[in-house]
Amino acid sequence: MSSSSISQRANAFDGRVDLAYQPLRNVAALNAVMVAASTLGDWSLIWHITSAARGVATAEFRQIVLLSCLLGVESLIVNQGIKRLFRRQRPTEHGAEGLTVRKPRTSSFPSGHASAAAFSAVLLSAMTGGWWIALWVALATTVALSRFHVRIHHASDVMAGVVVGAALAGAAIPLL
Repeated sequence: MSSSSISQRANAFDGRVDLAYQPLRNVAALNAVMVAASTLGDWSLIWHITSAARGVATAEFRQIVLLSCLLGVESLIVNQGIKRLFRRQRPTEHGAEGLTVRKPRTSSFPSGHASAAAFSAVLLSAMTGGWWIALWVALATTVALSRFHVRIHHASDVMAGVVVGAALAGAAIPLL
């Protein structure tokens, strides 16, 4: 399959998903949650905050530093490596109408927010286990979906970001 064929299929998929999802962008409460999640996902802020809060509460300071360092490596791989290979246009330059989010400087594919979210959720789940896993997955899902909701990423960008983040986390688990 040629790269233009893959691109055409991805664009068709993204168009169908965006059209079906569009009515949810008219729900004010959902917009507020998604803008907040997208903003907290900038520079993986939500993951640094949650890791620090958990680490302080449990006196596991090594894990705070470790996750922050690993997030830095993940960000370099995704934002300065993988994204430079694709240079995909974003669905909008400034996000969905009426939803204010930071304008990214990198290309659209894959979503760095979704990658960092999956990466963090997998590593935090490995660190904590138990009921915490549901919290990490819920936060990661919200952050990843927020990027599609605010129209800074295509649906396929988010899906690819989740796959990349989970794969990178799988490689990082032995470092825990």
